[in-house]
Amino acid sequence: MPDLLIELFSEEIPARMQTRAAADLKKLVTDGLVEAGLTYASAGAFSTPRRLALSVEGLLAESPDTVEERKGPKVGAPEKALEGFLRGAGVSKDDLEIRDDKKGQVYYATIKKPGRPAAEIIAEVLEATIRKFPWPKSMRWGAGSLKWVRPLHSILCVLSDEAGATVVPLEVDGIAAGDETRGHRFMAPDAIKVTSFDDYVVKLKAAKVVLSAEERAEHIWADATNAAFAQGLEVVEDKGLLAEVAGLVEWPVVLMGDIAEDFLELPPEVLQTSMKEHQKFFSVRDPKSGGIVKFVTVANRETADNGATILAGNQKVLFARLSDAKFFWENDLRVAKSDISQWTKALENVTFHNKLGSQTARIERIAQLAREIAPVVGADADQAEQAARVAKADLSSEMVYEFPELQGLMGRYYAEAAGLPKAVAAACEAHYSPLGPSDTVPTEPVSVAVAMADKLDTLTGFWAIDEKPTGSKDPFALRRAALGVIRLVLENDVRINLAGANAFEPAFAAVNAAVAEASEQEVSEVNANLLSFFHDRLKTYLKDQGIRFDVIDACLAMPGNDDLSLLVKRATALSDFLKTDDGENLLQGFKRAANILAQAEEKDGVEYSYGADVKYAETDEERALFAALDAAEKDIAPAMEKEDFVAAMGAMASLRAPIDAFFEAVQVNADSQVVRRNRLNLLSRIRTLCLSVADLSKVES
Repeated sequence: MPDLLIELFSEEIPARMQTRAAADLKKLVTDGLVEAGLTYASAGAFSTPRRLALSVEGLLAESPDTVEERKGPKVGAPEKALEGFLRGAGVSKDDLEIRDDKKGQVYYATIKKPGRPAAEIIAEVLEATIRKFPWPKSMRWGAGSLKWVRPLHSILCVLSDEAGATVVPLEVDGIAAGDETRGHRFMAPDAIKVTSFDDYVVKLKAAKVVLSAEERAEHIWADATNAAFAQGLEVVEDKGLLAEVAGLVEWPVVLMGDIAEDFLELPPEVLQTSMKEHQKFFSVRDPKSGGIVKFVTVANRETADNGATILAGNQKVLFARLSDAKFFWENDLRVAKSDISQWTKALENVTFHNKLGSQTARIERIAQLAREIAPVVGADADQAEQAARVAKADLSSEMVYEFPELQGLMGRYYAEAAGLPKAVAAACEAHYSPLGPSDTVPTEPVSVAVAMADKLDTLTGFWAIDEKPTGSKDPFALRRAALGVIRLVLENDVRINLAGANAFEPAFAAVNAAVAEASEQEVSEVNANLLSFFHDRLKTYLKDQGIRFDVIDACLAMPGNDDLSLLVKRATALSDFLKTDDGENLLQGFKRAANILAQAEEKDGVEYSYGADVKYAETDEERALFAALDAAEKDIAPAMEKEDFVAAMGAMASLRAPIDAFFEAVQVNADSQVVRRNRLNLLSRIRTLCLSVADLSKVES
């Protein structure tokens, strides 16, 4: 079985496109081969700045013969229908067979397709792939019609087996496929002839090209960390930057350079961001001081002076970039130390949303809301309000204008420079968090208050103007904001009624005062809709922790479902309880009791909800169930008052055996109407008691 090697050699492919392009090449080619009848054992795709490569092993030498039966029109159908069928099937009328069908006689065509050589199929599939390749952006060059991300220079397409290697005949816009590639642009630019994938990898490496992006990344990281370790330093890990740099070089050469003394006093995050964004440098940190003291750059070639000239050029450019950063930093510090509030005032001219006013108006709303939330999270109300008023001040700073990703972090530095309390400064940085499911959640009370206020204002604002997420579209990141509130509440064990006096209500009041007055009914409807959105986000969050949707629904149906901590506490206890034999069997008993009751109530037109009396019990099992319900009620009621759901579930578990015994020994619909009503009312006690803990009717068996 032959192996296939493909390489598409071009000018430099942007690093951000390489991984996706390699995956697309693999999918398009292998899908096309399989569709044409060529199966294979395995395939692997690779990328470098100048090439996409694909290796397919264990390919069939030719596609198999196929026989297909195709049903056609009825005998006697219009001639045009028959002609269309013949064209589609590629047969003549004489080749058709008439068969009896349920609705009469029908034409059938037997289509035989002989197998084709692999090379013929590969040529068709690869040409279609090249011409229709899904680059995010592509270009034309010269006089041809072909579009590629950058000018395509050559196509390597070789089939190899025990007998040797052959070039697949193929030509795309004047570029004929061959068995040659080229090595490193500067160190080994000559043509290289290859016969197989293994031969290709070995010869490329000899020509100073590492084909595997993973191998290049590992080489960069190993050399960088070793060089830093030798000087008692450490490289700041950045997987995204590592992947990007691995896509910029074919032969990585790691070089470590110095940062001029003038810039070592800059915040380490500023140094790191500037070097990453502008130069694609890795930051090297002194673990003792935490400061960034050196940088690592990755060259694409070896030089006679071991990179000295490259480093000198990089340091010259870096000096200019860091000079700008230092200028911004010093200017911003002067403003912060004199009057940080002038930055907040400048935000009056910055629109947050055309229906929600300016950033300054939003800050005012967040400050009011943070003050409301502060007592609930154990924060000082004055500090929470103060933090909310300065948390977004750094949006007006020069540093954040240059590096938007530093917003919040620079706010902390500037708040500290302004002499504000530590809790206020910390909130400036932390109030955007958490930004995602893996981001750290603030724990300091003032930070929690401002972070919650910021996200609740965003959510209530966009709900008030009916700009909710739809389908996969969420331009204002409202799902992320809701998840942020959920994590702030749960991971800090905050007891807050979202739809109550400390959350939605003041937020909506502030939004409506700033935007347009809404009626009480409108606010109530929006409030309920937003709470439902939170519940949907919470379901997704808890599902990842192993709690089923139906279990959450059973708890959502209970009072206080806008208290997320209480809700999760109940759902966790119920989930754990239902995983036990007692819990599962009690659920079946509850459902049986509820079903019998529902049928009887519908039939009789009454509700059996009280009046069960042990004196009408006729069996020991009935009397035992009465006693068990009495005992469980005494335990469940105080446990529910204390919100001890584990204890309440435990008390419910004690009902399993007497309920099972009752249903095994007792016929509910007895001949005596008095006994029947008593037993139905007894079932009602089971239903009422179980529903006092959670709505088990929503739990699936």
